[in-house]
Parts: sequence; C-alpha cells; structure tokens
Amino acid sequence: MKKPQNPDPLDAAALKVAVVDLLSRREHSRWELQQKLLSRAASADDLHRVLDELAERGWQSDQRYVGSYIRTKTLRNIGPVRLFQELRQKGVAESLIREGLQESEVDWFEMARDAALKKANGLNLSEQKDKAKLYRFLAYRGFNTDQVQYALDECRNLDND
Repeated sequence: MKKPQNPDPLDAAALKVAVVDLLSRREHSRWELQQKLLSRAASADDLHRVLDELAERGWQSDQRYVGSYIRTKTLRNIGPVRLFQELRQKGVAESLIREGLQESEVDWFEMARDAALKKANGLNLSEQKDKAKLYRFLAYRGFNTDQVQYALDECRNLDND
C-alpha cells in the first residue's frame, strides 16, 4: 500500500512546532531532524532556517545529542567503535563524536571486561571456538582490539584463579 502524500506542506512556523515537539521527547541530531521533516516542509530553506534558529537558541545541539547518545548506549555496554559508527550514520561530525567519547570518562577496557564476564558464563575459554565466539561478541559490541584482548585476558585470569 502506498503511503499518502502530505497534502499540506508545513510552513516555517509549523516546522518549528514539529521540531520542538520532536526535541521535547528526546535529543535529535540535526541530520535526524532534517530526515524526519524534509518531506513535510514547504521548502528546504524554511527547514534549514528553523534548525539554525533552534541551534542558535540551544534547543537543538549535536554536541548535547552525542553526550546523551553515549550515556544511553554505554548503559548497554556498547563500545567506542560502534558508537562512533552509529553517530556518523546519524550525521554527526566526527570531531563532535571524538570529543564526546573523550569527555564521557568511560573506562572502555573495564566495560569490555564486564561485558565479557557476563557473556563468558558457561564458555570454556581454553577452547579456541569459545574464545573466538567471545572475541566476535565484543567486536560486534564495538570494542577495539586492545580492549577485547584485555577483556579476554581478564576472563582467562579469573578462570585460572
């Protein structure tokens, strides 16, 4: 079934209301807002002006979005590599992402260790197959090679104790 076209494009005032409504629910990157509202806008220029105005007022901030996104995802043990990739896909500048990751004060090595310990329960890390499974899991979660190796070493050290 074909989605009906929006018969009444939103003017600048209506776009502002729509953007504020979206921002009242959660932080959004500028790119996300553009993607959500471009098809509904009377003109792309109107949308850009509204987004510029709200950014100047501090109502929309990619920097704040990055901080919020990182805080939310680190609660689920998502590592820095995956966070970087996901934020890039959401149109955030690489410099803001790097800055957000540095300011997060997360110990990525300990987070990788914690994620590994949860996943390693029931795995025999002396078996190459299980070790590779845990490695793939941590890499998928977004931890770099050094962080994954640290986590694997910590899990093996606990097995030897």
